[in-house]
Amino acid sequence: MAGTRVKLAIGNYRMPAEWERQEAVWLSWPHNAATWPGCFRSIPPVFARIAAAISRFEEVRINASPRLVAGARRLLEAANADLSQIRFFQHPTDDAWCRDHGPIFVRHSKLGSIALTDWEFNTWGGKNPPWDRDNAIPARIARALRIRRFRHRMILEGGSIDVNGNGLLLTTESCLLNPNRNPNLSRTEIEGNLKESLGINKVLWLGRGIAGDDTDGHVDDLTRFFAPDGIVTAVESDPGDVNHEPLRENLERLRAFRKPGGGRFRIVELPMPAPCFARGRRLAASYANFLIINGAVLMPTFRQPRNDSRAAKILSNCFPGMEIIPIDSLYLVRGGGSIHCISQQQPAADRQWPVRRSVLGKRR
Repeated sequence: MAGTRVKLAIGNYRMPAEWERQEAVWLSWPHNAATWPGCFRSIPPVFARIAAAISRFEEVRINASPRLVAGARRLLEAANADLSQIRFFQHPTDDAWCRDHGPIFVRHSKLGSIALTDWEFNTWGGKNPPWDRDNAIPARIARALRIRRFRHRMILEGGSIDVNGNGLLLTTESCLLNPNRNPNLSRTEIEGNLKESLGINKVLWLGRGIAGDDTDGHVDDLTRFFAPDGIVTAVESDPGDVNHEPLRENLERLRAFRKPGGGRFRIVELPMPAPCFARGRRLAASYANFLIINGAVLMPTFRQPRNDSRAAKILSNCFPGMEIIPIDSLYLVRGGGSIHCISQQQPAADRQWPVRRSVLGKRR
């Protein structure tokens, strides 16, 4: 490659599917007790158990204020985490939802190198200020890893999208078209930004989210790709349940979608857990909020043995050969999200690429 300039425009990158090889998973260590009223003491141990499970398969990288690190290490050790697979980064946050305030990583289609996209974050339409430290996390990670950062003015949370790695993206109208995000952008302009920045050819629009979801309908509580042509989607069989109608409508849309070649997607129905409540409030409990890592799937459970077991069997069929790891998420979901919401995967580079000025040029 000596003397050859390689174009590193954002259009040369794509967002890999979650099941593609990962280098690490990022978390932001919890510290905001207001997010989990009445149960915060249970939350750091849950994070520790999740980090411990991930550490069996790959590295865990944790954003944390320095004052939190010692206590986090003790909990990780108690959870039997592989501490050699844990790395702390002195990145203070406002809250713990790394899926939404963290970067969305992309991989160069020719070089195989990794960069990150840095979108604006406003706590789901300004619901939970402040968010300035959260919004700074992608830039901090880019500096720490010394990788290229593509900054975007559009507001976008990682939990609002899901991709198949082959040019398709799932999202919801209730979230991305909500005027509390990007009131000055049209649907066409939002699609254009996603296509240009994440290597997307087509956006598949679903409708509404589930009850209790204060993100206005994140797709990672509803519908996920499990293969380039496979989609697993939450359904509610009880017609009297508030989630029945929006999930039925989404299922109808999925059945009407066509792959780029014209065929239908493989659609797998994933039942919802029985309704979960805390302090009289319906929680956004969903088995669709799973996290795919190298060789395993971390699945939220809600202390419903029959339903939890049924969901695990369905996901096992979606991911043959992968270990399904149940994680008790009943306290976690009281904060508004679950396993996928607190994590953000960093894909592995296809191959090591020498960092040369002639290749990278000036970093942003």
